[in-house]
Amino acid sequence: MLNPRRLVVLHAVLAAGSINRAARNLSYSPATISQHMTALARETGLVLFEKQGRGIVATDAARRLADQAQALVADFDRLERVVADLRGGQAEHLAIACFASAAEQWIPEVVRTVRRHQPNLTVEISLNEPVDGRGRRQPDLDIRTEPASGVEVQLDGYRRHELTVEELVAVLPVAHPLVNARQIALRDLGDEPWVDHDIYDSPIGQIVSSACGAVGFTPRYAARLDDHRAALRLVASGIGVTVLPRLAVAELPGGVVSRPLVNPTVSRRIVVHARQDRRRGDVIARAVAQLRVSAGNPVG
Repeated sequence: MLNPRRLVVLHAVLAAGSINRAARNLSYSPATISQHMTALARETGLVLFEKQGRGIVATDAARRLADQAQALVADFDRLERVVADLRGGQAEHLAIACFASAAEQWIPEVVRTVRRHQPNLTVEISLNEPVDGRGRRQPDLDIRTEPASGVEVQLDGYRRHELTVEELVAVLPVAHPLVNARQIALRDLGDEPWVDHDIYDSPIGQIVSSACGAVGFTPRYAARLDDHRAALRLVASGIGVTVLPRLAVAELPGGVVSRPLVNPTVSRRIVVHARQDRRRGDVIARAVAQLRVSAGNPVG
């Protein structure tokens, strides 16, 4: 059976570029690193390093093994953090998975609210779009985007709460010919160069693509990335236009304006899936209540 710790050491050696640098980074001796690599080679039956001059270089097998072990190493790191928390008597956590604009606009007040009642609580926030969740705790709260008219997703072991339905807006550079319009028809953006803020085709990207398809065009992208703030900067530079949820444009940078979209309006539904956990039901309920307040939907 493979030893996960040795896979962690292999990652460290490849990242550092040498056994000596990996030893310094891990606070091990070079001899200990070498012993781990020798043992891993024996366990796998693979040649992991070859001599080159006075040093060694990683083989293709070592690199492929490290690539395939990334998810396992992330989970192992998370498990070690849990063990350290338990050993130190600091095992109380609230894990929140959400998208970037929710993390920016809503989560700070959620953290303040739950820590006001449990000062020793550690809140862990991770993005669920587009990452696959490896290396993070199972979320206690999972905030997600759905098409406003789509199927209501239910997750096993969680209670679903609808937070809000919000419309998407067009975002234009200030020098754009449509900047004086009070509202913009989606089809009027059909011939424009676009800046895509969702290169990994997460739910919000699918909503935008479906709306464009419904009025007869596929966006022509001048740039594609996975960060809405960086996308806004590209729009401000005049590279193209984009369509974003209102939550993501709460703080617009200079050089851009937002306008309502019409014909059709494009909307998303934001929901939170709250883990059903009797032991920590109070802190989860407080977090959900604060999310409702932040979303403008305090009663549900």
